[in-house]
This record gives sequence, structure tokens and C-alpha cells, in this order.
Amino acid sequence: MAYQLYRNTTLGNSLQESLDELIQSQQITPQLALQVLLQFDKAINAALAQRVRNRVNFRGSLNTYRFCDNVWTFVLNDVEFREVTEVVKVDKVKIVACDGKSKFGGRVTPAFLSLGHFKVGRLQLPEPAPLSPPN
Repeated sequence: MAYQLYRNTTLGNSLQESLDELIQSQQITPQLALQVLLQFDKAINAALAQRVRNRVNFRGSLNTYRFCDNVWTFVLNDVEFREVTEVVKVDKVKIVACDGKSKFGGRVTPAFLSLGHFKVGRLQLPEPAPLSPPN
């Protein structure tokens, strides 16, 4: 089963709104709408895994973290993202990282970032190591 993180992107929300309108006008069934969303989940995960090759480095202060049901969630403050030619600074970032495997055998963690109302697709992160609480 593909991760459903990307349903909350602009594209995913637009798709869900369109499907809701089609259901309301009785042009499609709710079951067909669910099938479309499941296909969207598979397609967006595959496309991001195969087509996105950009790397971004970032640095910030860790506010909170948690690991639950094999999903890491990090909240960072005062974050600076660096690409080759661009630097972006934001006050607060939430990162949700789910287990995944690259097709080349290495571990890749798909991550979904939320920068306020702006959402970024996928970063390649190292496999998270368990964190110990401070003494």
C-alpha cells in the first residue's frame, strides 16, 4: 500500500474536491472515487521516487520528535534550507518521514515537509537512528 501523505498537497486536495463534486452530481460512485485516490497514492509515490533527484541540505533547531508506527515526525525551528544556488529560511518545519526502499537497494526515507501553508514533496534522508533522550 502506498503512503497517503500526498493527498494533503495542492494536487491531492484538488483531486479530492473534484471527486467529491462528481460524487455529489452522481457521475461516479464513492467506490470509484476511492479507487482513483488509491491510484493517485501509487502514482505520486512512484513518480517522486523515480523522477525527483534534487538534494537539499537543511539545518535547524529540533523542537520535538517522535517515532510511532514506523513513522518519524520532527518539528524544527529556525530552519535554513540550502540548495546549490538558493537558501530559504523558515521559522518552523514539520517533517514526516516514512520507511521506504530505493530501487537501487539503499534505504531512502520519503519525507513530506510542511512549511506553514507551503508543502514540499520529497527529500532524501538517511535512515533515522533511534534518539536517546537527554540526561
